[in-house]
Amino acid sequence: MPVIVVANPKGGAGKSTLATNLAGCLAAAGHAVMLGDVDRQQSSRQWLQLRPAQLPAIRGWDVAPDDIVRPPKGTTHVVLDTPAGLHGKRLDALMRIADRMLIPLQASLFDIQATHAFVQAVRAHRRGGEVQLGLVGMRVREHTRANEQLHQYLATLPVPVVTWLRDTQNYVQLAARGLTLWDVAPSRVERDLEQWAPLMAWARA
Repeated sequence: MPVIVVANPKGGAGKSTLATNLAGCLAAAGHAVMLGDVDRQQSSRQWLQLRPAQLPAIRGWDVAPDDIVRPPKGTTHVVLDTPAGLHGKRLDALMRIADRMLIPLQASLFDIQATHAFVQAVRAHRRGGEVQLGLVGMRVREHTRANEQLHQYLATLPVPVVTWLRDTQNYVQLAARGLTLWDVAPSRVERDLEQWAPLMAWARA
């Protein structure tokens, strides 16, 4: 059961957008997906409550009578959304169970600084060599100086860039209804699905 953690210590980096759509992608492919939220804001859990029942199922944590949380029985893929400020014992706990980690960031100095330190911490962890890492550029605006600088910076990191996701209201509008790119007509989100193709291959490899 692969566990994909979506993490970045910087708030507003796009973790929940990435996590919910990754879960939707896997569910649309027929997998039994659990979307877990370890963020105090519980953005992903709230999103799950909005999701229409007729769509491919994405489940949350099962909570046992003894308050132990675990993936529902039959789960084949786990996607975990994480909080800002992830470090220390919480990061250590996630590293122990992660098979893969996606690190989203936007084209800002603050995102770049936070991501640089985070990548160093993850790679220095005792399981840093076992967890497959991937970077995702979020809310990318083509032909801008900020985007150019982000490309230049990411080329210096020892972690591959999986894909770049454009700045579009599609994600905002879909999230407000508990939807993902895979829950609407492909023609409506054709460009976005093209950008997700490398990420889908990375998640399924």
